[in-house]
Amino acid sequence: MEISGNAFNAGISTIQAGQRRLDQAAADIASTAVTPPEQPPSTPPPNQVNPAPSTAEQTRPDLAESLVALEQARNEVQAGAKVVKTADEVLGTLIDTSA
Repeated sequence: MEISGNAFNAGISTIQAGQRRLDQAAADIASTAVTPPEQPPSTPPPNQVNPAPSTAEQTRPDLAESLVALEQARNEVQAGAKVVKTADEVLGTLIDTSA
């Protein structure tokens, strides 16, 4: 008996997506920790009221956003694991019932 699109596949794909999110968040956090922030100039040029942030500052990921993504990844992996566990229990019950 073949079951396509089952809960096992959904749980595993959720775990894998959470792992990818976790890897990206961890890389963002590591890059933020390694690169010290550049000191902005003490005074803006005379013709500019609000100076634009430097290019390095614009590309550097926000630490708070990375930490939130890390927590989201953890929750995503836990949810996928619960789906897999529940599917396993249901399958076990079905096998026990039919035996």
